[in-house]
Amino acid sequence: MTAIREHRIELGGFETRAVELDGGAADAPAMVLLHGFSDSADCWRPLLAALERRGRRAVALDMPGFGQAARLDREASILPQLDVFAAAAIEREAERSADGEVIVAGNSLDGCVALRAAQYDALPVAGVVPVAPAGLEMARWVSIIEREAPLRWLMRSPLPVPEVVVRGVVGQMYRSMAFARPGEVDRAAVASFTRHVSTKRDVVRILGTGHRVVAELRDAFELERIRCPVLLVWGEQDRMVFASGAERVLREVAGSRIEVIEHCGHCPQVEEPERLADLLVAFPDPVPQPA
Repeated sequence: MTAIREHRIELGGFETRAVELDGGAADAPAMVLLHGFSDSADCWRPLLAALERRGRRAVALDMPGFGQAARLDREASILPQLDVFAAAAIEREAERSADGEVIVAGNSLDGCVALRAAQYDALPVAGVVPVAPAGLEMARWVSIIEREAPLRWLMRSPLPVPEVVVRGVVGQMYRSMAFARPGEVDRAAVASFTRHVSTKRDVVRILGTGHRVVAELRDAFELERIRCPVLLVWGEQDRMVFASGAERVLREVAGSRIEVIEHCGHCPQVEEPERLADLLVAFPDPVPQPA
């Protein structure tokens, strides 16, 4: 019987959905898992299953503006809102952790948020694992998304577009852009991604959020403030955020290191959950090398 459960909570003034893995080793830090742009907590389900087999506790959260979480304030900057949410999640888990600290892992946009959380000494962070974090060196992904022919057709359609068509277009783009092996991606993973982007209005709202946050990502970090362990993780075939961006973190954050996962794209938690689980369980101890 799985220990993974869903429930509603409020963090930093935002109501959200938690996908939580209870139990696990009492003496190990809990993990907070933050998904990427336009995704939801469901993207972590393969990893949560892998962590359950390894006896660890973790919680994945719908980030404000995405999934089933409350919407972002349109009049306020996006990254500070995500920072407040992440800080509340970290403090919640720290209170429930035996050693009073947590490990924070985030993918893409929320890999950026994980790195930003590490900048604040007051937060009880044992270490952060940014997975292909945005804000370092990345493709112009919003423009790339908008240039895709299926999306252009969707946005220009003068008629209402059925949910099944919207989800089909979004799912096709997700497969082609986020993964090294699109044909091997579990249909359930694609379905979970598209479940929260089911109307043309959803697409417009999310693209608008993307345009706003891209400007903020140009100056997102004060890396010299980071004192906790940092493990950067990248898929070798990531086309969305380039691994060369890691050089800045490795140069400016003492003791930081990088692990590149072969045959993997932008979302290792979906494509290579077992490998990512091994890295998280070992962190912040030395990273295990593949046989």
